[in-house]
Amino acid sequence: MTVNVVGAGLAGCECAWQLAKRGIKVKLFEMKPEKFSPAHSLNTFAELVCSNSLRAAGLENAPGLLKEEMRRLDSIIIKSADLNSVPAGGALAVDREKFSEYVSKMLLKNENIEVVNGEITRIPDGNFTVIATGPLTSDALSQEIARLTGDEYLHFFDAAAPVITAESIDFSNAYKASRYDKGEACYINCPMNEKEYEIFYNELVNAECAHLKEFENNKVFEGCMPVEVMASRGVQTLLFGPLKPVGLPDPKTGKEPYAVVQLRQDNSEATLYNMVGFQTHLKFGEQKRVFGLIPALKNAEFVRYGVMHRNTYINSPKLLNNMYQLKKDKKIFFAGQITGVEGYIESAASGLAVGIYLSQIIKKGQADVLPRETAIGALSHYISDETIVKFQPMNINFGIISSLQEHIRKKREKNLKISERALGIIDEYAKDN
Repeated sequence: MTVNVVGAGLAGCECAWQLAKRGIKVKLFEMKPEKFSPAHSLNTFAELVCSNSLRAAGLENAPGLLKEEMRRLDSIIIKSADLNSVPAGGALAVDREKFSEYVSKMLLKNENIEVVNGEITRIPDGNFTVIATGPLTSDALSQEIARLTGDEYLHFFDAAAPVITAESIDFSNAYKASRYDKGEACYINCPMNEKEYEIFYNELVNAECAHLKEFENNKVFEGCMPVEVMASRGVQTLLFGPLKPVGLPDPKTGKEPYAVVQLRQDNSEATLYNMVGFQTHLKFGEQKRVFGLIPALKNAEFVRYGVMHRNTYINSPKLLNNMYQLKKDKKIFFAGQITGVEGYIESAASGLAVGIYLSQIIKKGQADVLPRETAIGALSHYISDETIVKFQPMNINFGIISSLQEHIRKKREKNLKISERALGIIDEYAKDN
């Protein structure tokens, strides 16, 4: 039997890997390099677009737990991230190109995976099929999926932050530090005083945005909000968001500045840096002008400007069960951000789950679904929860993981206990799977 996996993003690659390592043949369909989405540019698989950060690494954080669960289940995405990591304090960040190249190399040389290049406009008939085309699913396939599901798509907007060269940063107006000195001092901090911030803010909220011809509405997902949209909510909003200065004292003064823009290393050579929290759909010329008002970035060289693109996801609680399987057609599965799991790691985790569950179904007719006590299980239960009235994309968080029976007052201690319980379940699960 051959399983069709449509889309070689993080979810599709992880799903294909999990199936192939269990001896199941996979036909992996990918439209690149023949056709690219508005946000993708690399020819390789598992391309990271919005950021190179895979978020918190510690087990007191839900993203850290999710990554560790995946690591123990032999995730190809986590393995590549670990091998191609770059300094990022308490987070796991990667060299994007090397990360993508490694995943591509491992899949291409796997004898159980056949890669088929070209755009898929019809869902293959007959065999099991996993649709992992992501939030930037092509228009043609979107129409096909809409026909298949018989349900309306939900749209929101997502934005990618600019990337600048390290050599163009004015270090006389910047300093390296991580917030509260947590981890390595690997963020470059660009301070602004009150007057500088006021000028920057006024220009930002009045800057010209790119015309969004292809979009029907202007819903913004709160977890990836364009910086100009955030700024429009009030002059203080950014100071409690991406420009928060707390825990980042300036060595020149010994005091916290009025506002701080943080830059995060974007490649292993540390020649490129990403503007943290600066997702945007300003016109390119406006980005250079407005972001150049930040003193440390007055001569910034932008190697990639921020872009705005449509993100699409299905109404999963109505359509899918807790195996990411289409209720009305048991041969169709979905994986990745199209299901409403939000974030790179969450997307890959859903692909991992689908790969394991589908292999179990093929081999023994049923799947052992991970429980809500685990991060992977909590995500699949969230997207299939029929009691949710207004479904929204969700990052992994301890709120959707089953709580402990015992009461623990301290949050960090409680979270570590939840993680300990989850990893115990994962270790037992891994023995049989």
